[in-house]
Amino acid sequence: MGRMTRTGLVSLALLVSAAHAADQGVDLTRQDVQKFVATMVEQHQFDRQELTLILQDAVYQQRIVDAIQRPAEKTMAWWEYRARFMTEERISAGAQVLADNREALQRISRDSGVPAEYLVAITGVETLFGKITGRYRVLDALSTLGFEYPPRGAFFRRQLEQYLVMTREEGLDPRVPLGSYAGAMGIPQFMPSSFRDYAVDGDGDGHRDLWQDWPDVFASVANYFKEHGWRVDQPVLADAVNEGSTDDPAAARVALNETVAGLRKRGYQFETTLPASAPAMLVPAALEQGMSWRIGFQNFFVITRYNRSPLYAMAVHDLAEAIAIRAATPVAEPGK
Repeated sequence: MGRMTRTGLVSLALLVSAAHAADQGVDLTRQDVQKFVATMVEQHQFDRQELTLILQDAVYQQRIVDAIQRPAEKTMAWWEYRARFMTEERISAGAQVLADNREALQRISRDSGVPAEYLVAITGVETLFGKITGRYRVLDALSTLGFEYPPRGAFFRRQLEQYLVMTREEGLDPRVPLGSYAGAMGIPQFMPSSFRDYAVDGDGDGHRDLWQDWPDVFASVANYFKEHGWRVDQPVLADAVNEGSTDDPAAARVALNETVAGLRKRGYQFETTLPASAPAMLVPAALEQGMSWRIGFQNFFVITRYNRSPLYAMAVHDLAEAIAIRAATPVAEPGK
């Protein structure tokens, strides 16, 4: 038998796990599951019997594993990805959400320094402003990926831990909340660890509700951005021109590893009010007709802390700008 590659071993492990776990709860006899239960009991004072019953109710779903292996950010070019979000439906809906929540957004934006249109745009890219918040039980998603997806099992077991603690803190039945295939929750799609670290009560009612309470949603996104270094009144992204560029798009990094002056010295032409020493990054933006380039600044980097994909961050920026323009455009009266 030939030597199996690491990829082959991972694939085989996934197939074996799927065969044993389909349509079943978590196998409580497994060593990794027993270790998880012990951690929850010892570190978070969970009742062992109650936790056992919760995990037995978790259902393995192969389609969750399938979905996480083909995220859109890794399979689409920028021009294709952008077309999914820069639609008339999404721009108009975003302008309406901004108008409907103007008072709360103005207050939250003033307190955080994050422009209202970016807070709205995040929800537009994530869930079409709350219309598509996920159809998987968060318990199923996190247990499936935590125990049956070896490449990222440690991360998702950590999220399952955080989720169980979070639902206890918020007085929720862990069997009920729905989310994405990766366990992201609510209108802004916070992972459980982000919920515990950054979600806030935006309207003073004593609860953090990211499923239905818009002030809580916007205040939580704003807090996430602020805590990750959002700079007040600074730009996010600039279009650039460099017809002689020899940079390899595949080598671009999501890191502030350039400066405004350095990129201009390399022939990139773009407009910004930031000083020459300001950190920046080169962002490839493939168009249907060929490659284009954009320059991301500190606030662009902050958006990539929400989702590591530069395609995602560009979509948020472009949608935010379109929403702001639409919201500022007077509506023509009929017959005029």
